[in-house]
Amino acid sequence: MKLHQSMLVWFGAVLFAANGWVFAQEEKSGSVVKPNIVYILCDDLGYGDVHCLNPDKGKIATPHADKLAAQGIIFTEAHSGSSVCTPTRYGILTGRYAWRTKLQAGVLDGDSPPLIARERLTTPALLKQQGYETACIGKWHLGMKLPDAQHPGGTIEDGPVTRGFGHFFGISASLDMSPFAFIENNRYTEAPTAVKQWIRKGPAAPGFEAVDVLPTLTRKAVEYIGRNAAAKKPFFLYLPLASPHTPIVPAKEWQGKSGIGNFGDFVMQTDWALGQVMDALETAGIAGNTLLIFTSDNGCSPAADVKGLEKKGHFPSGEFRGYKADIWEGGHHIPFIARWPGVTKPGSSCGRLVCLTDLMATCAEILAVKLPDDAGEDSFSILPLLLGKGQSSRESIVHHSIKGMFALREAKHKMIFCAGSGGWSGNGSDSSPQQLYDMNADIGEQNNLQSMQQAEVARMAAKMEKIIAEGRSTPGAPQKNDVEVKLHKGK
Repeated sequence: MKLHQSMLVWFGAVLFAANGWVFAQEEKSGSVVKPNIVYILCDDLGYGDVHCLNPDKGKIATPHADKLAAQGIIFTEAHSGSSVCTPTRYGILTGRYAWRTKLQAGVLDGDSPPLIARERLTTPALLKQQGYETACIGKWHLGMKLPDAQHPGGTIEDGPVTRGFGHFFGISASLDMSPFAFIENNRYTEAPTAVKQWIRKGPAAPGFEAVDVLPTLTRKAVEYIGRNAAAKKPFFLYLPLASPHTPIVPAKEWQGKSGIGNFGDFVMQTDWALGQVMDALETAGIAGNTLLIFTSDNGCSPAADVKGLEKKGHFPSGEFRGYKADIWEGGHHIPFIARWPGVTKPGSSCGRLVCLTDLMATCAEILAVKLPDDAGEDSFSILPLLLGKGQSSRESIVHHSIKGMFALREAKHKMIFCAGSGGWSGNGSDSSPQQLYDMNADIGEQNNLQSMQQAEVARMAAKMEKIIAEGRSTPGAPQKNDVEVKLHKGK
């Protein structure tokens, strides 16, 4: 059969041959067989919190994540776009580093205005254009315009349903940020007329309880999968869980399960939520045509009492230095497991650099869609890596800390453009204004080479300046950042 370039499509089947896995491209009336995509984003789940990623220094049982890894592929060099949540979420949905926006440090509040510009293409909007149903069920934390205190039952504007999602159910921001209330599409399910406190104090729906959030989001996700499987239409489910972020509130049936405290219990309940989604896909008969991704927005937070956990033999960052908020690996080196039956090779792993900003370009390549120059500026497709054939075109990743500090990773070298952690872990014993590490030889980032390899320091600084100046790290026409971006803070 002669294949015309304009008619090439992903057929959705894999041939197993002697030379490995081959994703078949076939002509099929100009249409594309479209996989469902389920993207589960945990909140503050460290690389070392998933047992199969940290078997020697991890004490928390995560049987469902381990099962997913056995059925799919582990990405051992996956990184979030930031070491804190809001900027990472921006990158997932836009394919663009959030430091190109006005958000140069920190995160949004529960009542902050939207960070994603109305005119910007998002991953769900791209998928909707290709015939997908799209839903966000979970923690948004990208800003929305909430009703004022005098009219709490009013319409919510500029939320997820205006940024590409056909349906939204969840909370506006982190579980410890008000308003403490569920939102469905553009209204509260119950107006926040009370006041409650989970670490922070603020408006709350009278019936809202933090402990109910994880099971409620899980139930809503399972229901959504069932409805859309029956409709026989491809769907994208973005499931940003609010756990195991603070407040650490495992349900009663999970309390004491881990043997190392509430955080371990909450991680186990989060793993249960993954298992519920996996079961729902199987029950609906669509697991075979679903790309399922399980990952985290950043590393484990010190608020989980990481030092206490480590004394009990559990290391949430595994072998990495630092935790959430830091520019060191523990801040942004995250679990990332993908399963696409017949496409990903069961029990496989990949050590190539990937970033959570890569979702948009991956979806575009799966669907044979070309992104415009002003979309997905920092997104590289990982489809070749999912197939186990070829390599992603990504050569480097920019890391960013809660204080707005930068690092650039390329091949074995990681160049940090600040002293210390750039986050909550302080400066450590090295007061050097910059840090260069050989990540092949020094995964724990203990031996700063910047004074001995000045040529490499200069080369990586020049590359970082270029990535900033061109408004993109992918090939294409230069774009503008939303604000002036400075590599060296304070200068």
